[in-house]
Amino acid sequence: MLSPAPLPRAQALLEWYDRHRRALPWREAVRDPYRIWLSEVMLQQTTVAAVTPRWRRFLERFPSVQALAAAPWAEVAEEWAGLGYYARARNLHACAQAVAARGGFPDTVEGLRALPGIGAYTAAAVGAIAFGRAVVPLDGNVERVTARLAAIEEPLPGARPRLAALAQRWMEQAEAAARPADFVQALFDLGATICTPRSPACALCPWQAGCAGRRAGLAESLPRKAPKRARPVKYGVHFLLADAAGRLLLERRPPSGLLGGMLGLPGTPWREAPWTEAEALAHAPALLPASASWAAASGEARHGFTHFELRLTLRLARAPEGLNTAGEWLSPEAAAAALPGAMQKLLALAGGMLAGGVLAGGAGAVASPTLAPSPRKASGKRNTGRPA
Repeated sequence: MLSPAPLPRAQALLEWYDRHRRALPWREAVRDPYRIWLSEVMLQQTTVAAVTPRWRRFLERFPSVQALAAAPWAEVAEEWAGLGYYARARNLHACAQAVAARGGFPDTVEGLRALPGIGAYTAAAVGAIAFGRAVVPLDGNVERVTARLAAIEEPLPGARPRLAALAQRWMEQAEAAARPADFVQALFDLGATICTPRSPACALCPWQAGCAGRRAGLAESLPRKAPKRARPVKYGVHFLLADAAGRLLLERRPPSGLLGGMLGLPGTPWREAPWTEAEALAHAPALLPASASWAAASGEARHGFTHFELRLTLRLARAPEGLNTAGEWLSPEAAAAALPGAMQKLLALAGGMLAGGVLAGGAGAVASPTLAPSPRKASGKRNTGRPA
């Protein structure tokens, strides 16, 4: 077996980084592991532009790991709403409680890896950036840079162990080992700004002379990826019930599973077969009097999860007087702020009917909520493939 080709010098990348590093708020002179860990969790599958204001807002509400650990889950879920991948929020809360209980973050990759919700990538990233450990975390940027430099044509995910081993070899160079936090962030920046997925700016790359992929004319096609399987489609029906004051009925979802612990509109489970009207109405949150009925919103809300596509339809009704049902009643604006992205799409679907007075009762039309744009649109995806 041929020995791997030598990697380009770390010093060239560090010199480039010293001139061109991105100014990101979590890159502070004092490397606080809490703030770094929070940024890494938020950046998984989410853009830097979307994360930056949310990271600042989260820290205003939970300024320390102790404050986050002590907060009720409902407050954490409310603050995370709209960021997507809600298992991250549950793991974040559990990890904060474990860190607070032990008196602070462990300063080794192995110790970090043992915390709840922290996987190999996050442990390596926090270990390198916050604690100066000589380890290279493998995210999508590092995979791409490494695959192109070494002209690795084996497709992902099969190539991942080989790419991880190659990337770690940079820490055998004294310059990288002396500045592991800067070197790791330099790799992130190179992948995000120069060695991009499409149309890489090879002429500006500090490693262009040592790039085997560029010499072979393969750079833009790497890393290769195995064909994706078609995602199955699941269906659900949800119910929007408004009271005379215009408040909407929400319920807290079970703590485990998708959107676990988040507020949502009551509805059916999600399954691969569409729901008949009779089947769906069996899951309605209230039995309406004969004089009332559920009105169907036109169209459907579509939301993509990692392993399936979700298609949701909506039914709306005015709550009868004296209704006693479990759940939380929120104004449309408060509901829009608290609901996760999939549920916000249902509110958007209902917007015209709400504003048009379809649910009008004694209090008049229900106010149509103003929805903030989702920070996780496909066109703005970070494309780092950052795992846990």
